[in-house]
Amino acid sequence: MNTLRVHIIEKCKRNDRKAQMQLYKQYCDGMYVVALRFVNDTMEAEDIVQEAFIKAFMKLDQYRAEVSFGAWLKRIVVNRCIDVLKSKHQRMIELEEHHLNVVDAVYEDSWQVDDTVTIEDVKMAIEQLPEKYKYVVMLYLIEGYDHNEISEILNITEIASRTQLSRAKQKLQTLLKVNRNGTRS
Repeated sequence: MNTLRVHIIEKCKRNDRKAQMQLYKQYCDGMYVVALRFVNDTMEAEDIVQEAFIKAFMKLDQYRAEVSFGAWLKRIVVNRCIDVLKSKHQRMIELEEHHLNVVDAVYEDSWQVDDTVTIEDVKMAIEQLPEKYKYVVMLYLIEGYDHNEISEILNITEIASRTQLSRAKQKLQTLLKVNRNGTRS
């Protein structure tokens, strides 16, 4: 982390409003994009970003610079998004450990989609996934979290994260298959 950003964060810890505004301006657009990917509603994404910044500034003394400030803030935004989504929809169904199949690591890396599939097709397919799969897909494929981090964020086991990702990929492949007539199956 560069010394200028450390200086700004130290000022923010002392409730320096100018420094807080500077940090906000630096990160607000990126955090808005993250929130929007989860909630698909501009007003709600804006609210989530505002709430995340408020929480970040209140808990800034807990920031230890073990990760970049942006990564720390992104985690707050993602957690807030998931809280909002959970409160809007029925709670995610938690799977029992004994119902889960351990994912074969070879299968995990072996999925592909047709070259004609667009980013919009993938986004629409992700939206059709059940919530428990959608969250894992978004956190893993889009936000870049690993299964350990996903397990902490969603309060599930790493095995559950891997299994849900595997099942989500299977569903996505089914949703994205193009039959010979060019229509989605």
